[in-house]
Amino acid sequence: MTKAVFYHAGCPVCADAEQVVLEYLDKSKIDTEIVHLGTDGNRIEEAERVGVKSVPALVIDDKVYHINYGASLEDVKKG
Repeated sequence: MTKAVFYHAGCPVCADAEQVVLEYLDKSKIDTEIVHLGTDGNRIEEAERVGVKSVPALVIDDKVYHINYGASLEDVKKG
């Protein structure tokens, strides 16, 4: 099964993207983890390491898909 990680910061853009994007992923093929960087700040470094520049972002098979633009990771760090 493919692993996907959806990174977000809880903003309205992120919440909307989470609902829309994750609704269309085939749950029988993709195991999705949702990471709220606003409350799980220790995972920001991980997000940067895989190439996330802004949230919301979806990472599947080490490919980063930036969805819309909610906040840069620099803004999330400032929290």
